[in-house]
Amino acid sequence: MHGMLKSVGGAMNKNVETINLDNTAYEAAKKMRDRKVSSLVVVDGKNGRPAGIITERDLTRRVCAEGVSSRDVLVQKVMSAPLVTIDPNSPVEVAADNMIHEKVRHLLVTDKDGKTLGIITPTDFGKVLSERMDMDEVNSLILKAVQEESSYNS
Repeated sequence: MHGMLKSVGGAMNKNVETINLDNTAYEAAKKMRDRKVSSLVVVDGKNGRPAGIITERDLTRRVCAEGVSSRDVLVQKVMSAPLVTIDPNSPVEVAADNMIHEKVRHLLVTDKDGKTLGIITPTDFGKVLSERMDMDEVNSLILKAVQEESSYNS
């Protein structure tokens, strides 16, 4: 695996939880807790197509920090839209670049017809990195960083 680029399709989470546009932020938070996920793809109940995404960050910043009741706010008012998507054959490095460029932490993985295949988040990159690195390499990097830090501080 060393040096090879892993595809988004191989790193993504295929378990994509959804919620309807007209559900409340309370229902979204409850579903995230119950399903142990950090985001929900928001779908339009009329056509079933993804309309946006609601994340823990959206709930914190747009509901909790505003002091409004999550039972009184619809998902469509606090979701992030439009969704940023990526092809499953793209390398994970491209996904990371897209997240940085688009300032998002969740990419919906879709096929050429727009069908949802999965989702990729920074957590998924951690898994890829841990698969790629051997412990000798990690330990030598840590040792090097500690040595550099102590030479700066002396």
